[in-house]
Amino acid sequence: MKEFRETVYAYYDKEGRHNLPWRLTDDPYAVLLSEIMLQQTQVNRVITKFPLFLSAYPSLRELSTAATQELLSLWSGLGYNRRALWLKEAAQRLIEEHGGSVPADPNALAALKGIGYATACAVVTYSYNIPVVFIETNVRTVFLHHFFPEQSGVHDRELLPLVEEALDRSNPRKWYSALMDYGVYLKKTFKNPAKKSFHYTKQTPFKGSDRQIRGWIVKTLSEGSISGITCDELYEYFLGEKNLEGQERSRERFKKILSGLEQDGLVSLHGDSIKIPS
Repeated sequence: MKEFRETVYAYYDKEGRHNLPWRLTDDPYAVLLSEIMLQQTQVNRVITKFPLFLSAYPSLRELSTAATQELLSLWSGLGYNRRALWLKEAAQRLIEEHGGSVPADPNALAALKGIGYATACAVVTYSYNIPVVFIETNVRTVFLHHFFPEQSGVHDRELLPLVEEALDRSNPRKWYSALMDYGVYLKKTFKNPAKKSFHYTKQTPFKGSDRQIRGWIVKTLSEGSISGITCDELYEYFLGEKNLEGQERSRERFKKILSGLEQDGLVSLHGDSIKIPS
């Protein structure tokens, strides 16, 4: 295990992304924000949005009172817009239940909507340098590559004892940062080691998906360039949108997507009018 740890650190010391903005702070709020932004989102997108978001909402209190349209407009480009609403809700609950602080307890954080256990552990690790054991996609990649090179269908319960044994308890913040960067390197260098995992699922393409249409609707409404629009008018905009070429554009599909957005709290429908909730 010592040799394995030395391999990971050797890569990180030479090639690690030491200047990522969220690695230059241990402020729990900033770390929480970055970890939620990084869920299923490329680092280069988050690098751009992270400082803008911190400038607009420098603390949990500002975020807890953010106007939904402004919040979603700023979030635009990161995808999975529900995360922005969950982040605001998390800020409100942290103020109500934890006095406006981010607890150093993964279980308390994981109780918040949109924050799974792995994200909660990452927040605690990077904020407080507390050694906790968790697996996320890059950590999984590293351990699959080194300890299960010829196996497939490997369950996380087989990885967890190894993750715990390898953990650098003297500096877990650095250790997990090193694992993350080494995992990214392995994915680029080898044929996706994560496919060996029992938990691996291939993400469906974004282009042509309902996710693409959902994102377009939220972006169109949150930018504020149109107001007082009806669902029929928005559908006409949708039919003429060139950036959605290749999409099946039936009215039935469009209405179903609008219904889903309403259920998620991302749009508000009143009769035939549609808008971003206040």
